[in-house]
Amino acid sequence: MRIALVGPFALDPNGTSRGRALPLASALVHRGHQVILVVPPWDNPGYSGKRLTLQGVQVLHTLLPARIPPVWYPLVTWRTLRLALGHRPEVVHVFKPKAFSGLVAMACWLRRKVGLPPARLVVDTDDWEGSGGWNELAPYGPLQRAFFDFQERWVLRHSTTVTAASRALCSMIEGLGVSPGRIFYLPNGSSAEKSAPANETSAEQTATPTVLLYTRFFEYKARRVVSIFRRILDQAPQVRFQVMGQGLQGEEAEMERLVAEAGLRNRVEMAGWTSPELLPAGFRRAQVAIYPLDDTLVNRTKCPLKLVELMEAGLPVVADRVGQASEYIKQGDSGLLVEPGDVEAFASSVVRLLTDAELRRRLGQGARSRILSEFHWDRLAETAEEAYGL
Repeated sequence: MRIALVGPFALDPNGTSRGRALPLASALVHRGHQVILVVPPWDNPGYSGKRLTLQGVQVLHTLLPARIPPVWYPLVTWRTLRLALGHRPEVVHVFKPKAFSGLVAMACWLRRKVGLPPARLVVDTDDWEGSGGWNELAPYGPLQRAFFDFQERWVLRHSTTVTAASRALCSMIEGLGVSPGRIFYLPNGSSAEKSAPANETSAEQTATPTVLLYTRFFEYKARRVVSIFRRILDQAPQVRFQVMGQGLQGEEAEMERLVAEAGLRNRVEMAGWTSPELLPAGFRRAQVAIYPLDDTLVNRTKCPLKLVELMEAGLPVVADRVGQASEYIKQGDSGLLVEPGDVEAFASSVVRLLTDAELRRRLGQGARSRILSEFHWDRLAETAEEAYGL
């Protein structure tokens, strides 16, 4: 089958194109399909017009026009659509029902309406974008918020089928009037070699145990996480914390301020954004990872790729029992879950892992085994094929 995947933005620095669309495209290629990935690199113009082959997939970047507001948006949409249709696809799989990729989906629907190919439009969603979701987090203006809210609902209703990255998203899409038979649960997964060993944790041989927070910062209130740090230190004074990641709007600065106020500056290393090739080294320095999540609509509907990466690396994880964290982590088998907002229980679970090497080993192995067996892209690609009508 000829398939064109359309990403919402460049491969870097955001995650959906590289962490979701690309590995799915690669798995589909391995299954014998002819696949391209088209991405409009509006957020990383250095890729404008470039063509790459990554993971066996031809990646086409839209050539960006001069940024003249009245014509820029329709031109980027048209050029992205033209690249996708140049593949003569039987299926167009659009990632995110908003902005440029959402406009491509709307154009594909219109083509189908007048009898032009492609015959099948599949829309993927890995976040709730509109009211109550990313509209409340991102720095959009009132008109953008209104349009994205309309666009998300319209595109999801008018697609042939929908792939959704979380159970909560499946429920919300059904609530829009989309029949369950058109909705396919397609969570984020791993592309790691199943035979490759997990990262060896060099921190096991050091005198200073390390707890890793790998994050985008928007998933929780920073003050709560700093409180967790303090309670861990009350019970395990030798612990250090490593914070890897970058916020959406500089939220890491608030974390640094709160860390300093709590007198923890000498215990918390703010490593900032870390390139993918350097992540394994950062993971190896940790004995335990934490994944805090406030109980919000955004967190209930998102599908945390960073949690997948931590588990794939064989790290034992403590997470709040919110959304997809409960899908990935089986309590006591592939990690530890605590009720959202319970600072004492979260800290105690981390200390329990820090003081029990055998439990760390067992949960780390269980985490990696679960991700590679239940959530590997080779397996998830079968669900995509069902959404494509195969």
